Amino acid sequence: MITESSIVIDGQPADVWLIYVDVERWPDWTASVTRVVALDGPAIEVGRRFEIKQPRLPTLVWEVTAVDPGSSWTWRQRSPGGTTFASHELEAHDGGTLVRQRIDQRGPVGVLVGVLMRRLTRRYLALESAGLKARSEQHRQGASPA
Repeated sequence: MITESSIVIDGQPADVWLIYVDVERWPDWTASVTRVVALDGPAIEVGRRFEIKQPRLPTLVWEVTAVDPGSSWTWRQRSPGGTTFASHELEAHDGGTLVRQRIDQRGPVGVLVGVLMRRLTRRYLALESAGLKARSEQHRQGASPA
């Protein structure tokens, strides 16, 4: 079960990346995440784990499985009967940054949960995209000379 979202942000990929990978601050700019705890250190690096609490969902631990610094990362959450991969990609786009998010729910339970939670998943991806855009563009305006 795959759910995707994308948004174009008025800002350079390197600047958006710095905000995006600072996952412990996500609760500051998206209503879809209430708490993030870095269990192995705050950097997005393969093997690092993050405990994430979202409204209406149980607290889950996500482990980073792949990183292309400045461009993308993927993390994975495992539960009995299912595995969820969440990928985050950035690329230059018309002077700004195209951000793509993808949730891939696998396994018999994972697919069932994906179907049942699709509406909430889409809503949370939209909140995360909009929040990242607002935070990145606010940061860009704050960094610009007056």
